[in-house]
Amino acid sequence: QVHLVESGGGLVQAGGSLRLSCLRSEVIIGIFTMGWYRQVSGKQRELVATITSGGITNYADSVKGRFTISRDDGKRTVYLQMNSLEPEDTAIYYCNFELGGLNYWGKGTLVTVSS
Repeated sequence: QVHLVESGGGLVQAGGSLRLSCLRSEVIIGIFTMGWYRQVSGKQRELVATITSGGITNYADSVKGRFTISRDDGKRTVYLQMNSLEPEDTAIYYCNFELGGLNYWGKGTLVTVSS
């Protein structure tokens, strides 16, 4: 069982920045993907960004050029640097870990961007 703990959410004004962190409980050897998803009440959870164990990144079109995903394997942590935040980025952000078809989720961290 892999546990994920997100941190770094909060309230920020439009144009500001936040960095989210996701700590993974286990050291994993293998091919995996970690990522960030977000969800607004009443809407489906959507992909924000992912990074594979090989370092390949993928971003939603809405965040390209503003958000950067990275990871520190020594710290078992994946980060999401969010710049130029917009009110539309307001959501609960969830960390995801995928290995061999199994998905694990954190409990989420709330990001609120005021206009």
